[in-house]
Amino acid sequence: MMTRPDRKRPTRRSVIAGGGSIVVSFALLSQAFAQEGEVQGAAPPQPKPKLPGSLADDPWLDAWIRIDADGAISVFTGKAELGQGVKTAILQIAAEELEVDPTAIRLVTADTGQTPNEGYTAGSQSIQNSGTAIRHAAAQVRELLIGQAAAQWQIPADQLRAENGKVIRSDGQTLDYGSLVSTEIMHVEARPQSRLKTPGSFRIMGKPMKRVDIPAKVTGTPIYVQDMRLPGMVHARVVRPPRPGATLTALDPSAVERFPGVVAVVRNGSFLAVVAEREFQAIQAMRLLETAAQWSEGMKFPNPSEFIQSLKTRPAQQGVVAERGQPGAASAQSFQATFTRPYQIHGSIGPSCAVALLESGTTRIWSHTQGVFPDRAAIAEMLGVPAEQVHVVHVEGSGCYGHNGADDAAADAALIAQAVPGRPVRLQWMREQEHVWEPYGPAMLTEVRASLDQSGRIAEWNYDLWSNTHSTRPGPAGSLIAAQSLPAAFKAPPAKLSISPSGNGDRNAVPLYTIPNMRVIWHFLPEMPLRVSALRALGAYANVFAIESAMDELALTANADPVEFRLRHMDDPRGRAVIEAAADGFGWSRDRLPDDRGRGFAFARYKNLAAYLAMALEIEVERETGRCRILRVVAAIDSGEIVNPDGIRNQTEGGIIQAASWTLYETVTFDESGITSTDWSSYPIMRFGSVPASIDVRVMERPGEPFLGTGEAAQGPTPAAIANAIRHATGRRLYDIPFRAEKVKAAIGV
Repeated sequence: MMTRPDRKRPTRRSVIAGGGSIVVSFALLSQAFAQEGEVQGAAPPQPKPKLPGSLADDPWLDAWIRIDADGAISVFTGKAELGQGVKTAILQIAAEELEVDPTAIRLVTADTGQTPNEGYTAGSQSIQNSGTAIRHAAAQVRELLIGQAAAQWQIPADQLRAENGKVIRSDGQTLDYGSLVSTEIMHVEARPQSRLKTPGSFRIMGKPMKRVDIPAKVTGTPIYVQDMRLPGMVHARVVRPPRPGATLTALDPSAVERFPGVVAVVRNGSFLAVVAEREFQAIQAMRLLETAAQWSEGMKFPNPSEFIQSLKTRPAQQGVVAERGQPGAASAQSFQATFTRPYQIHGSIGPSCAVALLESGTTRIWSHTQGVFPDRAAIAEMLGVPAEQVHVVHVEGSGCYGHNGADDAAADAALIAQAVPGRPVRLQWMREQEHVWEPYGPAMLTEVRASLDQSGRIAEWNYDLWSNTHSTRPGPAGSLIAAQSLPAAFKAPPAKLSISPSGNGDRNAVPLYTIPNMRVIWHFLPEMPLRVSALRALGAYANVFAIESAMDELALTANADPVEFRLRHMDDPRGRAVIEAAADGFGWSRDRLPDDRGRGFAFARYKNLAAYLAMALEIEVERETGRCRILRVVAAIDSGEIVNPDGIRNQTEGGIIQAASWTLYETVTFDESGITSTDWSSYPIMRFGSVPASIDVRVMERPGEPFLGTGEAAQGPTPAAIANAIRHATGRRLYDIPFRAEKVKAAIGV
């Protein structure tokens, strides 16, 4: 198989070595891709227009599409399947523009030896970036194939059409795609404009298609990295210190080395692991090794009862996220409140896992990382080898999103593999290791101060948030636990305040509503006691919760319906459309509900530049226990051009359920000795019995519009809608996530 450097400067030898495949190339380069103005005396060339999607970073068509001489088609994406259905959607996009059936395409995802470098699969950007790139690349490949056929038949290209892997002329003669690829390799750059199919001509895009990844999952087929079993494979477990910051001070490994099945005890500074022939032997040896290791004290944890409020008093850097008009002192008609969210975990059902093999000087790693290229760079730096000597292949993980333990497990496996060259090493974290050592979603504190004018409109808005960074993903080796444990320890890079359009801790901190006077400040906390990184939606979850809770309180002050109040301040027509669609679908009204039931509404445009989502829900509060049960949810989402409507519904439903679990149940607990939420009993999540009885997702039709992404659009509106529904049912506003039963019961005074 060709490597990325091979494809950058391909040769006939590299193609033959790759199994006889011929990369898409075309003799009609001068005809189809001729550059304008390349004549003597012409004006100096203008800067090239930006290419769409990820083509801007990798403009070569053969980086995205390959057609073999036998007509087999391969499509390459740097994005990974994480259960969000991206494989299915990309197959639909490529098949639509190539005019083939999706089953005719072999899709290769996230592999440093084969695919484009698209960074991380994160931020609901897979279809926006990779899908857009592949759509344009496929459309241009289709047109080049038609041009090649036109040259062979010596007829105008507009008399031909592509269909089912063939180019067809009006008299019915055909040439299949495989016969049209050139025998000479021609490395063709994409153009900024493509002859895309119009929505009215779609056969595959915009239609429901069964997820290609689901059958194996529901039938128990071994597809996860946790399921991998390779010939000669050994099993490994790491031994972590009792708390972060502790170093290994003494070790007597003799008893472990004599333990049945043990292949090696790996000690490298404070990195400690054991390798055994069988998995249970590795687990037993790990427990024995834990008793043989002595550690320094490590860091001291803060007092949990004082921690969240202490965020306001910690050293902070101040960044202005948004400022307009002249926000001043609050008027008589005003609202002021503080909202908080705790540390929360990813809680992947399958603990993090990786398989690594050192062979012929190259370390190959199979991982459920969300960024194979950044992970390769970090691991290569940790091992002290060139990046070309590390090959990272994405394999789906049992539970994976955000920056969980996947990257650390990959680094663990790679480091252990150096001690047992030639044998694949499967490294699996234990459940307590996952809960204690994965990077958490950061705790946050926010304050809202807002005022109404005499007409009942918001006159001014002041918003302050306290949070540290929401992303410490690899790139540098210092982001990896293993690299931090080495004798010459790599230090974690310092967190930096960075305000950008897509946001970090400040994501969605600016309301999309029209407010004349506004000031939004991020009090950035560079130092925090617990390790954190990207948890789905970053700061949007807490920020939208606070903003939309405040919107309901301001609506009450204005004696306005919450939906009407939002529409009063919404000038974006697509924002208005989803608000109206969700309200209409729910049957929103101000009619009285049965006792202890409430309705809540919330809206956000994810990052203020991606998908729009509004939701209404009904909740029932058991006053005797404080338990909240979501009865029904209606959501409307605008994700731009629809690729797979079922996929959009899947992602939205999943986002609602996950965010509801965060909101009603989830919080990392700790005391001054360390993390205490080490399993599912101490860190409860939503169970099947608590899932909303009904979730109705309405997908807005936006033919011809850019893709906007879907996956994280529900994360912010969900907690706000729940909080607003509890307020409606009980008359009490809850400000501190999670809304566990005991907290609700205390708030309503039962």
